Amino acid sequence: MKRPRALQFKAVRSKAARSKTMRLGETRYALGGAFYVMRHVEWGNPDSPPLVCVHGLTRTGRDFDGLAAGLDGYRLICPDLPGRGRSDWLPDGSLYTPGTYVVALAALLAGLDTVKWVGTSLGGICGMMIAAMPGQPISRMVLNDVGPHIPAAALARIREYIGTTPKFPTMAALQLHLRQIHAPFGTLTGKQWDHLAETSTRPVPGGFALHYDPAIAAPILATEPADVDLSILWAAITIPMLSLRGENSDLLTPDTHAAMAASGAATHTVLNTGHAPALMDAPTIAVIAEYLAD
Repeated sequence: MKRPRALQFKAVRSKAARSKTMRLGETRYALGGAFYVMRHVEWGNPDSPPLVCVHGLTRTGRDFDGLAAGLDGYRLICPDLPGRGRSDWLPDGSLYTPGTYVVALAALLAGLDTVKWVGTSLGGICGMMIAAMPGQPISRMVLNDVGPHIPAAALARIREYIGTTPKFPTMAALQLHLRQIHAPFGTLTGKQWDHLAETSTRPVPGGFALHYDPAIAAPILATEPADVDLSILWAAITIPMLSLRGENSDLLTPDTHAAMAASGAATHTVLNTGHAPALMDAPTIAVIAEYLAD
């Protein structure tokens, strides 16, 4: 199923990223006997080393505009996962699983020899799935507030808000909703909230809706929340990794973060945030830049 016409792309650039040129791109991938399109934005010199940045469950590639503004020397590739942003919606909600996202991301990676990776939450899970594969192209990875163990309680909290499909009469109402459900992102400026709202919306009759296909909730709503154990993936990964944790995160617990450090990952705690740090503040961007350049 193609995305609705209401999701036509609105070329909004955050002021933080305005000093760099944003380019649009797309990747065709095959799934279940049909082809679909996953779209992305790019920042930086096309000849620079690629850095793939993958967003969380209900977000888009535009979440990384601030990171793009703060990093030099990379070609940032920031996809909208299937069913989000400008990417095609899928015909069956049951297809919205990490396995599907990895199929689409593998098509994106097919033309790249070596990449670095920044993955927030779901984007980190996809990164771990790829990094655990033989012959995979990721050389260094930053995991933003996700690890090999995900508590059921955190999934239950996410389940509560993703299962709704609200319509908002104004952009101000939509932004207020985002400020509430994404309060754990940290202390953001008004302009940063404006940016999240502008890149999180699609027009619908009578107002605005969030940018994603409501059916992305189907696999989450189909089963009761339970702890997720990704330790088999974690054990298969051999590349250097940096684990970022929001100080108050309920999804990446202190115990899991400590276990990741004990197994060799570099770690950093982002203060005054929960799940997941927005990666829009200069100190956190500096930590990521230093790690990727090491």
